[in-house]
Amino acid sequence: MIDLKYIRQNPEQIQQAIINKNEKADLAALLALDESRRKLQYDFDTHKAEQNRMSDVIATKKRNKEDASKELSEMSLVAEKIKQLQAELSQQNAELDSLLLRIPNVPESDVPIGNDESFNEIIRHEGELKKWDFEPQDHLQLAQANGLIDFMRGAKISGSGFPVYSALGARLERALINFMLEYHQQKHGYSELMVPLMVNRKAMTGTGQLPKLEDDMYRCNEDDLFLIPTAEVPVTNYYMDEVLSYKDLPLLHVAYSPCFRREAGSYGKETRGLKRLHQFNKVEMVRFCLPEDSPRHLEEMLDNAEAILKAFGLHYRVLKLATGDLSFASQKTYDLEVWAPGSKEYLEVSSVSNFGEFQARRANIRYRDAAGKMQFPHTLNGSGVATPRLMIAILESYQNADGSIQIPDVLKPWLELRINK
Repeated sequence: MIDLKYIRQNPEQIQQAIINKNEKADLAALLALDESRRKLQYDFDTHKAEQNRMSDVIATKKRNKEDASKELSEMSLVAEKIKQLQAELSQQNAELDSLLLRIPNVPESDVPIGNDESFNEIIRHEGELKKWDFEPQDHLQLAQANGLIDFMRGAKISGSGFPVYSALGARLERALINFMLEYHQQKHGYSELMVPLMVNRKAMTGTGQLPKLEDDMYRCNEDDLFLIPTAEVPVTNYYMDEVLSYKDLPLLHVAYSPCFRREAGSYGKETRGLKRLHQFNKVEMVRFCLPEDSPRHLEEMLDNAEAILKAFGLHYRVLKLATGDLSFASQKTYDLEVWAPGSKEYLEVSSVSNFGEFQARRANIRYRDAAGKMQFPHTLNGSGVATPRLMIAILESYQNADGSIQIPDVLKPWLELRINK
């Protein structure tokens, strides 16, 4: 959420952000309602002051045993007016909050301006492109040949977009998750959280999924709880309605969770196999930091996500997202796209974003600075990383000519673990 005072003082910038992000927020309606509400608040405050003044007059007259019937009658009328104004003010405040929740975050000045992903800026490429002396297969062929993933039985159980990992495939998926969790803790200093997979409406609103994306979420209607689309939601809201100390910052957390998304993309090639799923696994990094430090933390988190891809020796590219491809809540986002040699395309495996104070305001996360003043920390998050497309890149990059899969060295310790009898 953006500070209302800032919106009031910078309407042109906010309107441009709405346009650049392809949002439909009604800024004019918000500003008109804000002006009306402020006038109503002034009227309410004036009547409250009059009520207090008359209370003093009545109290004085009663102490002096004077007749206060006139003042009591007038007081009754003022009280009735205050009640009416309070009801109107409450309604307008609720309407204003609703409009505020639909104003997107303002992109940073170095974010490319453009309507869609075609305007994203490729920053750099990393890792060598492997040369093949045979035609590499795609992950669907490899998964089927090696009995790693069962898409048909997953669809039978739950519908499309819900794969079943089987045998070595299940162990590979679990090894990926464990490797990334431990890597981020041991190498990058994150503290692990294991979070609920269902959250309330307030939490979803805090990180910006609601109200805009409610139709894309899986919801338990009876309890009004939502299956999380990413661990970002429970981890960021871990400090909801709390006041931290500046000495606590920065806070670095990492969490694994299944992620649930009703909208899994368009039909066709883009949804084949593991490319777009309704349920998938992801390791998420979340940071809370002092406002002046968030640009540095964004670059560090990008390095953290890249470290995972480098550990597997994968070729990938780094993109800076254009305004039209930014999420509703993001100020600036980098994407990591890994090369899948069998599919012959780049696939997004991580988005790393700086949200400024946008989420902290919505979730009411504050800290007290060195001078004792209340401030909002900046929040950042990034995939560290999502497993489905990483699995695609690994299967396709580590395949042998006969269609078998070579296990990456960094995963061998996790696959060789056995319970001692």
